[in-house]
Amino acid sequence: MQYTTFGNMDLKVSKLGLGGAPLGGVYEETDKAEIQRMIHEAIDLGINIIDTAPIYADGESERRIGQALTGGKREHIILTTKAVRSDRSYDYASTINSVEDSLVRLQTDWIDLLQIHDIEVQAWDMIMEETIPALQKLKQAGKFRYLGASSRNLPLLMKYMKTGLFDCIQFYTRYMLIDHTAKEEILPLAKEMGIGVINGSVLGMGVLADAPGHFLKDEVVIEAKRRVDMLDFLRKSEPKGLIEPAMRFSLSHPDIQVTLTGISTVNALRMNVAFCDGVGLPEQELQEVYRLFDQQKLLTDPDYTK
Repeated sequence: MQYTTFGNMDLKVSKLGLGGAPLGGVYEETDKAEIQRMIHEAIDLGINIIDTAPIYADGESERRIGQALTGGKREHIILTTKAVRSDRSYDYASTINSVEDSLVRLQTDWIDLLQIHDIEVQAWDMIMEETIPALQKLKQAGKFRYLGASSRNLPLLMKYMKTGLFDCIQFYTRYMLIDHTAKEEILPLAKEMGIGVINGSVLGMGVLADAPGHFLKDEVVIEAKRRVDMLDFLRKSEPKGLIEPAMRFSLSHPDIQVTLTGISTVNALRMNVAFCDGVGLPEQELQEVYRLFDQQKLLTDPDYTK
């Protein structure tokens, strides 16, 4: 497992992290016992960051993670969850309640990194005047250590970054083989400001694993598949041959500290951990990927899903 410095945070983080949505069974039915085994093996293999959110399976992801981290395992993990749910208000009281409820489900007294979830779903004034003051109070009380923001809307994410309030950002489907627009401005700005970066959904919500999610809009899937067809030169002999290049594409970027893997089985975990050896795409292939989709965002923000 490879490790790196997490922005300006006083944390050493594994380049591979566990994404919490599949841990709660968001996309398909999952076996609770298998999830527990997978989290334990992830820790044994050197993964030290797990990212989740209260909206994932209505809190079930947080509950399962909390259960898996009992018995002294919590101290080995950088635990990150989100503040508030995108289907609810981000007002002061709701923010306080959201974080307190997450602490209960996670069976912990503190969260290492707390991210404001999907900042695009709430007004700027709401977040600045209600959400952030609530979080500042919680931080002063020792409920969490570092503050982050998550969104796929890169211009909006940059606006929040420039406030100087955030230690970390998380985006998804914006640095992957078929849409790498995050490398144009977001990644250089994060590096300049010392802001940590988490990259989610590097498989394009299943598209790059030849298994697009049923929740994706038809036009997104059509365009994504068109782009995937242009990447046949990356396919190897193994099944679903774009998983490995997709993972290595993100894991090898020097300004992305954490690449999340959304998995729910021990076998899938072991496969993805094998890609954490510091080897990226061959330079010629990397430059061809950059050339093919240079500054070409995959359709519009924020509506990927039905």
